Amino acid sequence: MASSPSSPSAATAPAPLPKAELHLHIEGTLEPELAFALAARNGVTLPYATEDELRRAYSFTDLQSFLNLYYALMAVLRTEDDFADLAHAYLARAREQGVRHAEIFFDPQAHTARGVPIGTVIDGLARALDSAPETYGISTRLIMCFLRDESAESALATFEAARPHLDKITAVGLDSAEVGHPPSKFAEVFALAREAGLKCVAHAGEEGPPAYVWEALDVLGVDRIDHGVRSLEDERLVARLVADQVPLTVCPLSNVRLRVIDDLADHPLPAMLDAGLLVTVNSDDPAYFGGYADDNFTAVRDALGLDPETLRTLARNSFRASFLDEADRAAYLREVDAHGA
Repeated sequence: MASSPSSPSAATAPAPLPKAELHLHIEGTLEPELAFALAARNGVTLPYATEDELRRAYSFTDLQSFLNLYYALMAVLRTEDDFADLAHAYLARAREQGVRHAEIFFDPQAHTARGVPIGTVIDGLARALDSAPETYGISTRLIMCFLRDESAESALATFEAARPHLDKITAVGLDSAEVGHPPSKFAEVFALAREAGLKCVAHAGEEGPPAYVWEALDVLGVDRIDHGVRSLEDERLVARLVADQVPLTVCPLSNVRLRVIDDLADHPLPAMLDAGLLVTVNSDDPAYFGGYADDNFTAVRDALGLDPETLRTLARNSFRASFLDEADRAAYLREVDAHGA
């Protein structure tokens, strides 16, 4: 059992490495306790009798079985306060995990499809994120993702609905079920996002093939690849990613829980680092996958035998790969270099 912040063991434990989290779905931070609290607030009946029963349901055979539960639980998110509470709960945990900067995904289509206005979602999240530097010591960015298993037309409509709120959004992304939904399907909406001055990221090369990574780079013009573990299957792609230093936001515990990789001891993270790829370690959907940001760092350290300097490289990479301005990036890198010195 993890120690509480006030317990003696927690008080004497070394502080986690300062890090940025760049691959985090805010809906995937919905812990059972908060799900039941929001369900009670909003009069939603969950198909689980207790928090423990719900937690036991967090067992998946693949990406789609995870997504089925993930979207079902979103029914408890209804109001601006709900989204603010969800973000606050994540930020409080992230602070304990050494996160100093977080670039947070959200899925507007999953909420607007339920009748929740996009402004409710964005304003609720933004209210929590605006207070994050003072309350949690964490800087943030917000990334609006399109659901790739929905139509290109739906993504375009979502982008237009979000236009009045683009001052709160740094980037657009692409997530949900990958296989059969290539990045090129969303070329038009990503072009609009780039014209609006937004950064671009996309999930690619998780369950989908390396060809999807090529499309994300060359058709969507992304600044980062989310996941990208299958890039190693294509030597020419690896050379491209290394030459351009395109960041990959890898999520080790997620990869194991979704059966992308059978055993964490077999994770390609060391090979990716050895190849010169700009790899970062992130938590993805931590409430569902068994660990937040530093839990992932600890897990790969133990399973892969990573030494302290390699972990420090991963922490540095997280800030190098972020959408921070250069002055803030440099300040955070100094924090990493000073850690444990």
